[in-house]
Amino acid sequence: MKNGILHKVMLVLVCGLLFAGCTGGPAKETEQVSSLKVMFWDENYFYREYGDLFAMKYPNIEVEIVTTDQIYQDNDKEDFDREKAFADFIEKEQPDVLLLDTDQYEKFASEGKLAELDSLISKDKYDTETIFPAILEILKEKGGGKLYGLSPTFYGSALYYNADLFAKYGIEVPHDGMSWQEILDTARRFPTDGDKKTRVYGFGSDYGMSLENLASSISSTQGLNYINPDTMKLTVNTDSWKQVYKMAMDALDSKAIYNPDDGGFQGGTMEEYYQSQPFMMGRMAMTVDGTYLLQNLKDAQGQIKDYKPFQIGVVAGPVDPAEPDKSRNISMSEILAIRANSPNAEAAWEFLKFVNGDEFAKVKSRTLNGGLMSRMGVQKEYNGVSLDVFYKLKPKLDNSYSNYDKIPDSFHEKYYSIFSREMKLVQEKKKSIDEALQTVQDEGQAALDKAVQDEAAGKKDKSGAETDQAG
Repeated sequence: MKNGILHKVMLVLVCGLLFAGCTGGPAKETEQVSSLKVMFWDENYFYREYGDLFAMKYPNIEVEIVTTDQIYQDNDKEDFDREKAFADFIEKEQPDVLLLDTDQYEKFASEGKLAELDSLISKDKYDTETIFPAILEILKEKGGGKLYGLSPTFYGSALYYNADLFAKYGIEVPHDGMSWQEILDTARRFPTDGDKKTRVYGFGSDYGMSLENLASSISSTQGLNYINPDTMKLTVNTDSWKQVYKMAMDALDSKAIYNPDDGGFQGGTMEEYYQSQPFMMGRMAMTVDGTYLLQNLKDAQGQIKDYKPFQIGVVAGPVDPAEPDKSRNISMSEILAIRANSPNAEAAWEFLKFVNGDEFAKVKSRTLNGGLMSRMGVQKEYNGVSLDVFYKLKPKLDNSYSNYDKIPDSFHEKYYSIFSREMKLVQEKKKSIDEALQTVQDEGQAALDKAVQDEAAGKKDKSGAETDQAG
């Protein structure tokens, strides 16, 4: 909206080169529409990612952005209700296009606050065949069987490996659908000798994998919950959790996992950051990460003097052995939906069609800044690495945090203190995993019970005070 002339000229050129029929004018049914109100995080970001290109094809639709930062102005207040503030913002601003996360999408769809898209798709014969089926499946399941929104991009993770290291040590390279046990067993096959600045690690992450981090990654893949918010009971002292922590502890004890004592990179230049990363520097065999790792690897080549590139492989996983063809790591942060009863529903639908369309995806597929494109086949590789792997697994809806808003905020800090203390004792070999999890279960449950009681008492006192004031 406030971009320079040069930027506009470049957009015209891009539009002319890449959008067939871009200069042919907007669709006939939107010619009379003069305005469209879109809800988004930031106005500049919106125009950079969506708005400028949309304006080139639909110059007669004047887009107004209402930014969501005003929702969270009172976020630091003790009684701040995020969900209510979000709903109040939409009620006040009445945007035609809503920006939602998965939970908000599910809630608004169930409350009848979103326009159903299936009939619009059918009427316009809008092509959804090349949209990643996992995205549509998640959106339909969250929408009670119907489609109420679309997401131009999504995020996923995969198992990266250094093919040169596998070849050097004669170890078979990873394959699609590996479980955490298989990954950690493979990591143990790499040597563990040498000092921390030159040795090779079988597996790790940017800042290292502590017992808590590794166990959390494993449990997330398996969909384990440490608490049941419906019954308000902790569930950490179970066979499943014990197996997770024993798997993680055995891996760390093998010394094959990157877990620096100082927590890894502590600050400095970008070159120093890249040099602190064992995988980027060719000294780590495997890591699990998103697509931004590919960007970092490309950047490292240009910023580190005498950088030695290596052959990168990527496979789908890790997976839950019980469902090896599915992933819980497929997510969306920009679900776009049309507000029910919007007076500009036709223009809103044109916007959704455009930013979720094939032409738009082809323009945006040149970078990975906004995640992976939901349109398949347009973003085939990045810096020589195939991206097909991110489209291989089916979605497994992660309900690990469903209804977690029922848990009192005061509980989390207390629980983490108990948990961290016990895991430290485990790592110091002063307690067994079974003993530590039993303590976490007992003390954590007591802390949760107290937090629930205190919250109920607080609400009662507040209700009584309000009644007194009203009287």
